[in-house]
Amino acid sequence: MTVRTGAAPPAVIASAGRGAARGSPAAAGSLAPAAPPRRQLITVTAASYAATYATLTAYQSTGHGWRRAFGPWTARIGRNGFAPPGGKREGDGKTPSGSFSLSFIFGAGANPGFRFPYRRIHLYDYWDDDPASPWYNEWVDGRHASPGADPEPMDVSAYYDGVAIGYNTARTPGLGSAIFLHLNIGIATAGCVTLPGRELLPLLRWLNPARSPQIRMGVR
Repeated sequence: MTVRTGAAPPAVIASAGRGAARGSPAAAGSLAPAAPPRRQLITVTAASYAATYATLTAYQSTGHGWRRAFGPWTARIGRNGFAPPGGKREGDGKTPSGSFSLSFIFGAGANPGFRFPYRRIHLYDYWDDDPASPWYNEWVDGRHASPGADPEPMDVSAYYDGVAIGYNTARTPGLGSAIFLHLNIGIATAGCVTLPGRELLPLLRWLNPARSPQIRMGVR
């Protein structure tokens, strides 16, 4: 694996000076303690908004700058490419652009040792992608609540390993749902980012919530 040290990844440089994110102490005018420093970063960049392939690279912050930990790897993204910042909509077949947290890892079996919170998939698990549903953009146990009209089944091979990306955490109806980094099954996606298992699994094992990982996605 090639390792490069000392320089911030391009996505970090490009995002500087854009202002506080919603929910941060600066954005809210709060005196709350600052969030832990980000020390893991995944970038997903494409050559154009229409591209359905992107380059995924993972970086780790050290005392000497950012070090490349994985990649660059070829990832698949939405079948209609990237949405411009703020332009993602439900059902558009586009991957959202922006910087997002990672919520939890999910998979078909018992947790094989991931450090992130882990959810095991069952036949009754769905992701609610119905903008009219009270559970829009949430994981729903179908035994206890309705996952809305035409929900996304979680018990499918593409989701046997993946991590939920914190897109549209406000659950604003119609802005898009079910955005994951998950297993590639050989095709473009409805909006997720995918990698082959030989690349995805080491990346998921590397993720450490104590290092406040973030994923940044968009056109370079």
